[in-house]
Amino acid sequence: MKKKYIYGIAVVSVSLMSCNDFLDKEPLDRFTDSPAYWSNRDNVENQCNKLYQNYSGYGNRGGGGWYYFKSLSDDQASGTFTDWANVNVPAASENWKLPFTEIRRIGYILRGLRISSLDEATKKYYEGVARLNRAWQYYQLVRMYGDVQWIDEVIDPTKEEELYGERLDRDIVMDKVLEDLNFACENITGTNKAFWNKGLAYAMKADITLFEGTFCKYRTLTENGKAPDNARTQKYLQECVKACEEIMKMNYSLSKTYKEIYNSISLKENPEMIFIKAYALEVFMHSTIDYTSSSSNQSGITKDAFEAFLFKDGKPLATTSENKNDAGELMTVNAGVDAQGKPLTARYINIRKLLDVRDARLGALLDSIVYFKNWGWQRGKGGATMTSSTGYGIGKFDNLTMSINDRQNVGRNYTDAPLFWLSVVYLNYAEAKAELGTIDQNDLDKTVNKLQARAGLPPMSLTPEADPANNMGVSNLLWEIRRCRRCELMIDNWVRYWDLIRWHQLDKLDSKKYPNILKGANIKAAIEYANAHPSDTDKRINISLVDGTYIDASADKTRIFEARQYLYPIPSGQLTLNKNLKQNKGWEK
Repeated sequence: MKKKYIYGIAVVSVSLMSCNDFLDKEPLDRFTDSPAYWSNRDNVENQCNKLYQNYSGYGNRGGGGWYYFKSLSDDQASGTFTDWANVNVPAASENWKLPFTEIRRIGYILRGLRISSLDEATKKYYEGVARLNRAWQYYQLVRMYGDVQWIDEVIDPTKEEELYGERLDRDIVMDKVLEDLNFACENITGTNKAFWNKGLAYAMKADITLFEGTFCKYRTLTENGKAPDNARTQKYLQECVKACEEIMKMNYSLSKTYKEIYNSISLKENPEMIFIKAYALEVFMHSTIDYTSSSSNQSGITKDAFEAFLFKDGKPLATTSENKNDAGELMTVNAGVDAQGKPLTARYINIRKLLDVRDARLGALLDSIVYFKNWGWQRGKGGATMTSSTGYGIGKFDNLTMSINDRQNVGRNYTDAPLFWLSVVYLNYAEAKAELGTIDQNDLDKTVNKLQARAGLPPMSLTPEADPANNMGVSNLLWEIRRCRRCELMIDNWVRYWDLIRWHQLDKLDSKKYPNILKGANIKAAIEYANAHPSDTDKRINISLVDGTYIDASADKTRIFEARQYLYPIPSGQLTLNKNLKQNKGWEK
């Protein structure tokens, strides 16, 4: 049987002033919009496959993508400081424009299917694909902007009341999103991990309904413009549970190791994968490995993120009986000889002992060497000398079986990217059940405790001990489920940022209030060496420090929380073009 795989899709680029300006233009891709065109299955499939570009995975050739590059969270600190996604109101924004671009593409597909002579099952399959992708685009818009204009037809440019319509209440939009998701779950078939499939539909539904259910539970009238809605919370969390249960009945299972999720040449046979971004050498490649293995200064994880990982006894920093030391050891190694034959030595800060007493996911995420300016390190023989903004370097994406040329050059990486996979479903299920108050030990054992076991940790119980670090005002159980989610999905698809949004915890990104979110590794051993050997100028400490021996990744800047950050501002160009649009609260001036 010949299998289908979608790689990069070439798409015509169009310069667009705004969503509304775009809506009254000709189709993005020129074709004969006729019954004959839409009655050819290949034509319909080609149009649907262009939607695959929106799942960027490890990126489309250059830098960017769902992993590593989004550093606005308490998990990561960039070397140049990451402020809020919006500080001022932009004139235009891709975050606003691109979803509406795809929604319009989807509108053409849905309209075409209505005049197609394809059989009903085939038409429903492609309608399911189109509506799944419409749900995805509206989910992005609602998360960012709240109320948005709902468009389910190709707009007639002569009908200004449609073209320049008002924003629709975000709750109503999300109800329409749920309708699209349910249709997709019923009508999309197949199991190909690199193609549209039924598991993907249910996995996306689980993600979106978990967001909506928890957002509606924790939102506030003062900061979000809407009061909590218990009935809505119950409805969406129950939908999440049902979606997860459908996936858990399918033929998926956890991969043997955590790291193979992120650094495999091919994920097509990985039993944990539901939907992947396929890459191939010399065909379609990315740069995520390059940015985390070359001489570019990495955006490392923070001290706050490091301390989120449990110790091997299953306990947090405050209560563990394991060694709590957070300072690495000075390591001296033979580095060959110089031109005169004199032996050379290299010195590094080794944190292997610190990683060995923690959750195994931390050791998979990080390198065992702390590296920073003047104390660089090479991962693999002949590799580039790396540095990290926090000292903690990101190693989970790298695959040392690839050549140096393919690892350390932009657009040469070809490992597959996970998009939707089973461990996320397990996390969604456990959290939704805990929020509903219906979780039992069996629920934990068949979901998050499988992740705990893979991470080398004891199982989670319904009544975990209290962690003094719990600053979110939730039960001990919810705190531990959220911890497991944070550690499992660290630096993945900006998950942490949107989790803080839906839990109404965005103030945790206030670096003045929570300084550990811009603090890096303890480099006490390097400082002591530099002080004892002032003549070794190559090992001088030439970075900012905080609390004596910790790397300061703040760049002397502070990020202060404001409630308006719960929503993005509507681009000013949109407000000028469409007088029916009103600016989000806090962004009016």
